[in-house]
Amino acid sequence: MVFNKFKKMFERGGESSSDFIEIDLEKEKSDSKIFIKTFVLKTYEDINPVLNALREGYTIAVINIRILKSKDVIELKRAISKIKKTVEALEGKIAGFGENTIIATPSKVFEIQKGSVEPTNLPRSDEIERF
Repeated sequence: MVFNKFKKMFERGGESSSDFIEIDLEKEKSDSKIFIKTFVLKTYEDINPVLNALREGYTIAVINIRILKSKDVIELKRAISKIKKTVEALEGKIAGFGENTIIATPSKVFEIQKGSVEPTNLPRSDEIERF
């Protein structure tokens, strides 16, 4: 299953992984493929490969923020803000997945949708939507 591969990629430690999972869209008869790439943020500068992958237009970025979160929360907020601005410029979506993972998609990919969990009524305009 795809999520087992995600789990294995994140269990490798804090290293950035160049592994990716390829999703074939043959049902839609498209020549393009969607890539799911995993990234680990250790420092603010680690967002550059994330932003480049998102700008290509066919990559879903799964970003592990645990290390940067434990080191420097201010740098983490800066990094997430930069990723969020880039995703918004690409008309994509960004969402938190658990406590230590962010998922970002460009507009060409697809919408991130919530499951059956009802959202709380608290306004969270500057935060990432959590699942």
